[in-house]
This record gives sequence, structure tokens and C-alpha cells, in this order.
Amino acid sequence: MQNFENFLLNHLPVSKSIHPAYQDALQKMLCAGGKRFRPALLLGVVNSYNSLMLDGARHAAYAIELLHTYSLIHDDLPAMDNSPLRRGKPTLHVEFDEVTAILVGDALNTYSFEVLSNAPFSDYTRVQLIRELASNGGLNGMVLGQAIDCYFENKPLSIEDVKILHTNKTAKLIAASLKMGAIIVGKEELAEQLYAFGIKLGLLFQIQDDILDVTQSTEEAGKLTNNDEAKNSFVTLLGLDEALKQANDLAAELTIELNGFDESLKNELSPLLTKYINRHKN
Repeated sequence: MQNFENFLLNHLPVSKSIHPAYQDALQKMLCAGGKRFRPALLLGVVNSYNSLMLDGARHAAYAIELLHTYSLIHDDLPAMDNSPLRRGKPTLHVEFDEVTAILVGDALNTYSFEVLSNAPFSDYTRVQLIRELASNGGLNGMVLGQAIDCYFENKPLSIEDVKILHTNKTAKLIAASLKMGAIIVGKEELAEQLYAFGIKLGLLFQIQDDILDVTQSTEEAGKLTNNDEAKNSFVTLLGLDEALKQANDLAAELTIELNGFDESLKNELSPLLTKYINRHKN
């Protein structure tokens, strides 16, 4: 992922403006690091089938990271989670102000599609990729999940409804990352298989986040923990032991599916996914 990190640093959003903080704020959260999990998924799929396409694929991976980072900035706003810390750094509304944080989030959201529209693919592939990112990150995906999450604070949902919430808020963008990698290398049937796998992976990712929220310190997590009491989290609804059981069951299911991938894909994704599939066990 070092090549992707270098790509990101060399393609940071730039704005020539009289605004004294806008330029710095645009780049702040992108430069704060993060797991880069979603870009790694896309690039892993591409590398397993056609490593010559990696240079172009980094544009798509960057677009996903831009969109994901915007979602974190908005998720942390006072009107939503009101979190002071993200990726081990002060959140933008804390370091700058709320208006700047809102507008930087808006800017990174739209910039993700500008980056994708200029990626070195055919027009057909670009349109497919833009459609996947928009549909999974937008009104019937991540934004819908966030809306449900905020509306139902202090209003307990059923566990099935919580899965719908987090399928939209978390899982769809993870699934889209895998699918977009398959689209880039022209593997249309694999794209659908990877999307279904990614939805399960995203749900596991959210269960793990809910577990880590109550088992890690703020310093370990790099963000505020023990902050989900009012939320419809898996731990809040099921308790820690049952959430751990669900995470273990889903991790086992995903491991079986991962081992069923063809050798090139399995060998490429296993080092990354084995780590994340089992991260709640550490």
C-alpha cells in the first residue's frame, strides 16, 4: 500500500483561494492516515488479475478514499456523533470550525467523482465505476444508513433492522470497493460474487467496530470510544458476548468463502483479509 500512499500524497486536493484555512483543512484528514482498507481491497483485486492496470486503478482507489474520508468528517460533526478525535487527530470541526468541516466534507465528496471521471479507463468503465461509487455511497447506500442511524438514536431497533442500517452505512462501500476492482479488470461475473462477499465483510467490520468501541481505549482506537450507548450498535442490542459470537460465526463463514476464491485472488486478498476478519479476536 506504500505506492497508494505516495499516490495519495501526490494527488492531494488543491484549491487556490483567499480562504486562510480551506486548503489546509482539505488535506488534513486525508494526511492523517487511516487503514486505507477500501482502497486495498480494490487494488488487491486488480493486482490479482492484471498488475499492469494498477497505476490506473489507484485513481479509483483514491476516489473511494476521498468519499470515505468525507463520510468520516460528516459522521463526526456535532449534529451527528460530535466526536473530537478521528484517526488519532482532532476532528476538523474541532481544529477549524463546523462550517469548514461541513464544506470540506462536501468538497471531498464531489472531488471523488472528479477524480474518477478523469481516471485512465474507457468511457464505459468510468461510467460503471462512477455508478457503483454513487449508488453505494449515496442516497440508497451510505447516506441512507447514516440517516437511519441518526434518526433512531435512543430508539431501539430489531437486530434485523440494525443489519439493514449497517448494510447501507458501512457494508455497501466496502462491497463496492471489491466490485469496482473486478470491473476494472473486466471480471463482470466475479464483480457480483465479490459484492455479495463484501456485504458480509462490511457487516463483520461493523460488528467488530462495535466490539472495539467497548474493549479499546480512545488512544488505541484513534477515535472516541464508549460513545455508542445511544446508538443501535450490535453490542448495545445483543451484549458483548453475543456480539462476539456473531462476529466469530461471520468470520468463519467469510474465511470459507475466501478460501474458495481462485488461487490468484485468494493469495492476494488473504494477507489483508485474514488480519481484518480476525481483528476482534486480538
